[in-house]
Amino acid sequence: MLLDAQNLFSDEQAITTGTIYSTNTVKFGKNDVSFVPVIIQSVADFSDLTSLTVKVQTDDNPNFTNAVDLFTSQLAKADLTAGSKFPISYLPRGNKGYIRLAYVVTGTTETTGKITAGVVAGDGLEIQEI
Repeated sequence: MLLDAQNLFSDEQAITTGTIYSTNTVKFGKNDVSFVPVIIQSVADFSDLTSLTVKVQTDDNPNFTNAVDLFTSQLAKADLTAGSKFPISYLPRGNKGYIRLAYVVTGTTETTGKITAGVVAGDGLEIQEI
């Protein structure tokens, strides 16, 4: 799997408390991106929170003044170990031009968990540290 820095939402982004938005927003234009492969993967064990919800959001404005959720998935702490992935392989339909991720922490403030997420050149493979 290849990750491109210009198509990364998060690169080992620390997830702590409340709602945290991906470090980056990716501009796709208003074309349908439903067959674009994507990965959202934990790259460090989560230790404190109860669960983490990830939302794929879109808007026609890069400031996300009217963000629309295209996909929502939640994983419990027990499922958030290094290498675990959220169950999404492709970006969903409904893109308005810009896409970002929202990470919603439930429970105690997280101290160790990190996420890498982005558009990939292929799907179904794990991120491997070298």
